[in-house]
Amino acid sequence: MRVGQGEAGGHRVRAQRGSRPARRAVTAVAAALALTLVAPTAAHADQVRDLEYWLADYGFTTAWQTTRGAGVKVAVIDTGVDGSVPDLAGALGAGTDVSEVGAPNGQKPLGDGDAANHGTWVASLLAGRGTGEGSGVLGAAPEATILPASVALGKAMGPVGSDEQIAQAVRWAVDNGATVINMSLTRNTLDWPTSWDDAFQYAFQHDVVIVAAAGNRGSGTTEVGAPATIPGVLTVAGVDRQGQASFDASSQGITIGVSAPSEQLVGANPGGGYVQWEGTSGAAPLVSGAVALVRAAHPELKAADVIERIIRTARPAGGGSVPSPIYGYGLLDAAAAVTASVPHVTANPMGDLTEWIRVHRRAEMPTTPAPTGEPQAIRAPEKLAPERAVSWTRFFWPQWSVLTTFWIPFALIAGFVALAALGGVGAWLHFRRTARRG
Repeated sequence: MRVGQGEAGGHRVRAQRGSRPARRAVTAVAAALALTLVAPTAAHADQVRDLEYWLADYGFTTAWQTTRGAGVKVAVIDTGVDGSVPDLAGALGAGTDVSEVGAPNGQKPLGDGDAANHGTWVASLLAGRGTGEGSGVLGAAPEATILPASVALGKAMGPVGSDEQIAQAVRWAVDNGATVINMSLTRNTLDWPTSWDDAFQYAFQHDVVIVAAAGNRGSGTTEVGAPATIPGVLTVAGVDRQGQASFDASSQGITIGVSAPSEQLVGANPGGGYVQWEGTSGAAPLVSGAVALVRAAHPELKAADVIERIIRTARPAGGGSVPSPIYGYGLLDAAAAVTASVPHVTANPMGDLTEWIRVHRRAEMPTTPAPTGEPQAIRAPEKLAPERAVSWTRFFWPQWSVLTTFWIPFALIAGFVALAALGGVGAWLHFRRTARRG
């Protein structure tokens, strides 16, 4: 899995104070999973709240008049969350590490540079408490509880493969009471390992909403990859401050459900300080926060109805058909998702993983166990065409398809050659006769 810093596939972050602004995409390879970042920029605590334009523009401050997410547990499967950050004081619950190189409570940042910061940035956008009146990062659901599950990807990865880490983390999140799971990462492939089939089905069977980032073109993700391609997952695309699709800090695909800001975001740094950064890694926790608000305001709703509220109350974007491969159902509206009247649904509007497995995994019948160690890549079933065995009986039997594709063309060509040959022989004989008479 490839992992970068800052979100599913790569993110942009602006340089720290005292250094030159730098744009960099961090892409560490570890079996195909990636985080997405865009170069970060330093910010001061007293500036941060003013920079959080999405709180008002996307309905969060209005939604807070109803709920701030108290009582909802959101698992953040990422590179670890630094619980000592002042903005996250009181926000973290139980945690875990599935990499075997992190801290048991999931609060040790894993990786180098931006990769290590990524999980804390995501958590602060989702459930930051701020540092005082009008200062610090205030998250989308500032009273929700974060359950950090640390994963190590790329060069930081230890003995556990990245695909297996994700499967373990999803199951742990469900078993520890998370009703929302945020995944700001991507495998950068349409397909996913069968271990994810089981883990994601387990989450869906326990009424958990999984939110995944679409990835960023700026870090090489031109089309969404798993987990954003998994049926049932709420996939998040990114837009700029004007609500237009972000070119670098987003991706596209038919599985996108909703769009949220992915540019000019702010995050709290491990050890203190703030950055401005970009990527759908930041858009995803804003949507996860909105999901937490809906779950807190409507605890009776099942996951399918929660997702339905998010997508059906989204504001139109792009002017095209809905859903679109760029904006999904439109721009997130947290206030409407919490307060609007939305009809009940009986199925997850983002698809049915169990049915997908039934249809697409039927031909995958391994005769030998998959090797241990690195995750085994499986080509996307929808891309595979069944191989046809050669049947000489079918070939020679006079079926119409064979006649039209082989025998009739062959007969026409053979007839033409025969006529030409006969004409040539006749001309030669005529010449011989004429020569003798002369």
